[in-house]
Amino acid sequence: MNKTVDVLVVGAGAAGLTAGAYCAKAGLSTLVCERAEKVGGLVGTFTHEGFAFDAGIRAFEDSGVITPMLRSLGITLELVKNPVSVGIAARKVRLVGEESLAPYAALYQSFFPEESDAIDAILREIVKVMRYMDVLYGIENPLFLESELRDPQYLTKTLLPWLLKYSVNIKKASKLSQPVQEYLRKYTKNEALIDMICQHFFAETPTFFALSYFGLYLDYRYPVGGTGMLPKTLSESIRTNGGEIETRCEVVSLHSAAHTATLANGSTLHYRQLIWAGDQTAFYRALGEDLPKPIAQKKALAQRSHGMDSILTLFIGTAIAPEEAQEACGTHAFYTPCMDGLSSLPDWRTVAAQGIDALKRWVVEYLEKTTYEISVPVLRDSTLAPAGKTGFIVSTLFDYDLTLHFSDAGAYAALKDLAQENILRVLDGSILPRLGERTEFALCSTPMTIERETGARHGAITGWAHTNRPMPAVHEFGSIQKATETGIPDMLQCGMWTFSPAGLPVSIITGKLAADQAIKRLRKKRTNA
Repeated sequence: MNKTVDVLVVGAGAAGLTAGAYCAKAGLSTLVCERAEKVGGLVGTFTHEGFAFDAGIRAFEDSGVITPMLRSLGITLELVKNPVSVGIAARKVRLVGEESLAPYAALYQSFFPEESDAIDAILREIVKVMRYMDVLYGIENPLFLESELRDPQYLTKTLLPWLLKYSVNIKKASKLSQPVQEYLRKYTKNEALIDMICQHFFAETPTFFALSYFGLYLDYRYPVGGTGMLPKTLSESIRTNGGEIETRCEVVSLHSAAHTATLANGSTLHYRQLIWAGDQTAFYRALGEDLPKPIAQKKALAQRSHGMDSILTLFIGTAIAPEEAQEACGTHAFYTPCMDGLSSLPDWRTVAAQGIDALKRWVVEYLEKTTYEISVPVLRDSTLAPAGKTGFIVSTLFDYDLTLHFSDAGAYAALKDLAQENILRVLDGSILPRLGERTEFALCSTPMTIERETGARHGAITGWAHTNRPMPAVHEFGSIQKATETGIPDMLQCGMWTFSPAGLPVSIITGKLAADQAIKRLRKKRTNA
């Protein structure tokens, strides 16, 4: 394949497909190259024995981004509400709105009555942060409102007042940047309580991002047909507007002066603008070694930085009736089986010195104390499982390096078997009684699975780890426009590696920003030609 295109997009995750869709819509010849067999990256749905499972993200937080993006591209995608539950041991709370805040606080107070005042204080902080984020996401993102931006009434009555509130609240939110665990220690010294609140967050998650989770849960939506409907419809939009998508098409080297990209099969692509929407370290590898000093410094920083925490997931097909699943855990739950908390465990690295058997015992204990995200696709769409049956997606945060340690020790298969056995055991003994005897199959995915299938370094699910110092990406809301810049002529970037903290809305926003910049540059060149 040797061709010339206006825009070459490398990577067909949410960011790359968004960029490709807007470039194609603008009438530019657009080619999206994806190294994997299918598009979507961390957003996708697969089927096994009649059960549909979401392979990556379990639901979408709209954040004033997804709905206007779909509408501006003319995409019809049915999104249904995705109620979330939070549970500890035998108790749970269904989050249906802000009125659920009081029962949510009562849940923790029932386990930690001596910390009642501290929990009330933490709740007030959650409400405060929710108000900040309500303003940030309070209107549909103007980036996707092309027709509205030409309406003077919209500009004066909606956009300008919002911008004023945004500028104030973004400053307030930015001040809450310390890791949430540290912040909560201002209110309580009870590490188990902090664990219960925090252990479904990534390590050192900034406070403003962590405490906004309650509002994000209320904003969750699920596409009928599964999360894979998003990349499907974006792909259709690209092709409808004359763009192309090639899978199993890996870009291995870039030549900025010649405006060419070389594929793994030896073919050469010529581009006028390039948008890199894949793994950042792969981008720098493709550029080679002879780089200007500023780019070489960025490359070195990315190479020594670590991706975000990853997850271990069990995809479980069961004979459990959907009605029973609804009663047990609901559509989407964050569930902690016991109150001990993960801080009661030693660091796995200290245990590893005792040998692989000691580390296996550590993993068993970890799986007893960790927090699980449990997603049930059939409760959003009855077609996503065989009649009368339920598929469960059960995930927990899991260290990529720990997984790699097991692999290097020749115990990777043993780790997967251990995880499957003990996750089923823990859930069977708590939130899903008799799960084991009604399980028809279970498929285990590790951080290394994610890395292999999506190309995401370290199996990261939301870009760079919060623990990186310095952060190898733009990390201030007010500077997100700069996230698409690479410092290389006619090369832009987008996706979860370009801004932190990341997620689906950030991927879509940076994809749109990169597309807008590419379109602007090409139109300027044609005008000046």
